[in-house]
Amino acid sequence: MNGRKTLMVGVAAVAVAITGTATACSNSSTQQASSSSASAPSSSAAAEAHNQADAMFTQRMIPHHQQAIEMSDMVLAKQGIDSRVTDLAKQIKAAQGPEIQQMQGWLSQWGMPTMPMTPGMGMPGMDMPGMGGSGEPAPSESQAPSRSDMPSTSVMPSQSMMPSQSMMPSQSMMPSGSMMPSGSMMPGTNGMPAMNGMMSPADMDALKNAQGVAASKLFLTQMIQHHQGAITMAQSEIKNGQFPATVTLAKSIATSQQKEIDTMNQILASLGS
Repeated sequence: MNGRKTLMVGVAAVAVAITGTATACSNSSTQQASSSSASAPSSSAAAEAHNQADAMFTQRMIPHHQQAIEMSDMVLAKQGIDSRVTDLAKQIKAAQGPEIQQMQGWLSQWGMPTMPMTPGMGMPGMDMPGMGGSGEPAPSESQAPSRSDMPSTSVMPSQSMMPSQSMMPSQSMMPSGSMMPSGSMMPGTNGMPAMNGMMSPADMDALKNAQGVAASKLFLTQMIQHHQGAITMAQSEIKNGQFPATVTLAKSIATSQQKEIDTMNQILASLGS
């Protein structure tokens, strides 16, 4: 009888010990999981919340800034330009170059591809001779696909598979010249909306060929229009953006470029008609 009691007491003690160990392990696992989840920041917290307006503003403002720098380089390379104009061009380059780098950094932070850089700007990511568009070395001949890797003529579509003339759009279906965008509303890239204030190739050629006082006036006139477009884009970001640093930059652009517009209007007035 005493032996049976002793056995029952022993079994009970083992059960209590097992239960306590399981509870301790469970608590430890829960604490480790909680600690792990608390120490691992979420991807959204790591990059801060941003929305489509932030991304679009950044992707459009980078090429917009690039063209302003290109225009400034053009006028700085000329002789006989008003010193106030050259000072303004240097100011534009000094402000917008670092802003491009900052915006490219945001795109990388958001896991988005950076924008291609204008050749000759000396900015990170610029495509160099012998480099691919992504900044990677171009493949050598040994890396290029051999003729045997190319699709054979047997897999090319036959004439019967090609669209007939009747399936091709007629001239009447093509957009007319009056429907093409003007220089003040150049088409965007990669399916993005048009960018306000951008100069057309013809506008850039006119600035490149202008000389002396005429070049100073044309630069100021074009840059005023260019700045006005940037302010419109910045105001949209201020209204719709979410990423704090991007909204802050938009406010800075709207303020600083309006001041530069005022300065350019004053210089234009002093240069006469």
